[in-house]
Amino acid sequence: MIAHRLTGNPDAPPVLLLNGGLMTMGAWEPIAGRLEGDFHVLRCDFRGQILSPGEPEPSLEAHVADVIALLDGLGLERVHAAGTSFGALVALKLAALHPGRVVSVAAITATERITPAVWEGSVRAREAALEAAAGGDGGRVLDHVIPVTYSPSYQEAWAEVLKVHRKQTALLPPIWFLGIARILSSLEGLDLTPDLARIQCPALIVAGEEDRMFPLEHSQALAAGISGARLEVVPGGSHGLVIEKPAWVAEILKDFLAPLAS
Repeated sequence: MIAHRLTGNPDAPPVLLLNGGLMTMGAWEPIAGRLEGDFHVLRCDFRGQILSPGEPEPSLEAHVADVIALLDGLGLERVHAAGTSFGALVALKLAALHPGRVVSVAAITATERITPAVWEGSVRAREAALEAAAGGDGGRVLDHVIPVTYSPSYQEAWAEVLKVHRKQTALLPPIWFLGIARILSSLEGLDLTPDLARIQCPALIVAGEEDRMFPLEHSQALAAGISGARLEVVPGGSHGLVIEKPAWVAEILKDFLAPLAS
């Protein structure tokens, strides 16, 4: 079973929070803490992330299978699934493949497909991860990711913290870099468009107006492809919404979930 943490109200509806590609579940804490009074909150690290080390199969379906195994192991029949970036793609695939297990889905800073431009950036990050696994500078992975994840103002305000984060990342073991490379490989040629019509549960699409990794038109395409989906656009928001604006993300999730959980 992949590493996980289950907190909050055990008598309340379960909410599953799924990580972005380079995240670990601790990054959800500012959001999870705001949800725990009303929900049973489940977080996990995907295979290949820091608390679930290994080399996952390079496909979304493999990660969906891991999530289903986790839910089965915990005895959770149905969940509200919310994810950001890579985790949002897994959440959408989960809702399409296992509609009986997903009450609702929230996709934060996501995309309906991986364009050649997005894949070009992912390839560079993957190559940096593979080089790091072979003994290179692991901080180079973040050199590719940070500029397209966070807003310029956030990068400026948190410059010293991000420098420390880069140094810490460079010290991670080779297995982490191999896992990240495999996670990035699962994006190659990805097209969720055929899956969207299969998603019949309530859906929330949250977009950052200034998202440089998955530009706004991709969130709009997601919302258009899922029947009845609600689209929320954060003015000036970046790809890193869950880190930069956790209070706002928590409130929009609570607003979306409240009528579904009653």
